Amino acid sequence: MIIGNGIRLRAIEREDLPRFVTWLNDPDVRQGLSLVYPLSLAQEERWYEQMLQRPPAEQVLGIEVEVGGVWTLIGTCGLHNVDWVNRQAELGISIGEKAFWNRGYGRKAVILLLRFAFHTLNLNRVYLRVYETNPRAIRAYEHAGFVHEGRLRQARYQNGRYVDELIMSVLRSEWHEPEE
Repeated sequence: MIIGNGIRLRAIEREDLPRFVTWLNDPDVRQGLSLVYPLSLAQEERWYEQMLQRPPAEQVLGIEVEVGGVWTLIGTCGLHNVDWVNRQAELGISIGEKAFWNRGYGRKAVILLLRFAFHTLNLNRVYLRVYETNPRAIRAYEHAGFVHEGRLRQARYQNGRYVDELIMSVLRSEWHEPEE
C-alpha cells in the first residue's frame, strides 16, 4: 500500500468491481471521464483481467480514506502510459463516491501518487488531461503542483457542445510536495 495521512492507495480487488460499475454509470461521475456509454459488470470484469496483465506500475489503485476508524473505498487512481526511457507517465483519478466530493480527497490522492511517482519510481514528468468543464479537478491539480501545458480545442463533445481538453504536467525538479 501507499500510505498517507488518513488516506491510502491499495491494489484493487475483484470484489470492488460492482462498486466501480455503479460509479461509472453515474452521469455526474462519468462527466469528468472519457467514458460515453453505459458499462456492464461483464465489461468491467474484462477490463480488470486486462489491467492485471499490465506492469505493476500501471495497475489501477483504489483510494481509501479513514472515516471513524474504518477504511472506505471512494475512488481510483493510477499511472498510465509509463515511458521508462523518458521517465514520464500519465495520471488518472476518479472519486466515485459523491459523498466524498469537495472534501480534498482527490487532491490528497494526487499528492500521494506524485510522491510515489517521483520518489519511488524515479519519474521525471507526470502529466494528465482534464476537461475545461471540471474546475474542481483543475484546482486540485494546480494545488498539487501541476501547471497548464496546453489546450486541445473542442476535443470533447459533452452535453450538446464541444469543450476543450487541458494538458497539465508537473516536473520532478519543480515539484515541492504540498501538505496533503
